[in-house]
Amino acid sequence: MIDYVLIPEEKRRILKKKKEWIEELEKSQNVKIKMNEEILIEGDDLLSILRVKNVLKAIGRGFDWETAKKLLDDEYYLEIIDLNDYSKSRNKQTIMRGRVIGREGKFKRLIEEDTKTKLAVYGKTVSIIGKPEHVKIAARAVRMILEGKKHSTVMRFLARNKVE
Repeated sequence: MIDYVLIPEEKRRILKKKKEWIEELEKSQNVKIKMNEEILIEGDDLLSILRVKNVLKAIGRGFDWETAKKLLDDEYYLEIIDLNDYSKSRNKQTIMRGRVIGREGKFKRLIEEDTKTKLAVYGKTVSIIGKPEHVKIAARAVRMILEGKKHSTVMRFLARNKVE
């Protein structure tokens, strides 16, 4: 069975330099990975292919290796929120990214800490990795911000739904 994933050129270059990451994925999931303009994943087990695809997608969306690697565990989930769903305007998307990140990254950090997830804001997406029930809360908070809700409203939502 073969599947493929597209990731940005700059992230593909990082993967080409970090051959040990690819080797670790190939060994642990029993797949073969070939990199061209797209990354081909070949293997016998569909679940392994999907896990590797999610790890590579996460790296393409700006996550570091250690965080992306968590997706090999079935307890972790990746959600990608597309800013195009909220605005087509580049300027508005820049403002949205800034609102999600917050001054000096404080708001992004608050979401991560309150939901025990990891966020990556890259290009036209906001991506979240964590346990499914935690990702659901973090994604709701991000969507509230993207819909234009005040930070204080989202902070109250996070306080009510804080993950212990």
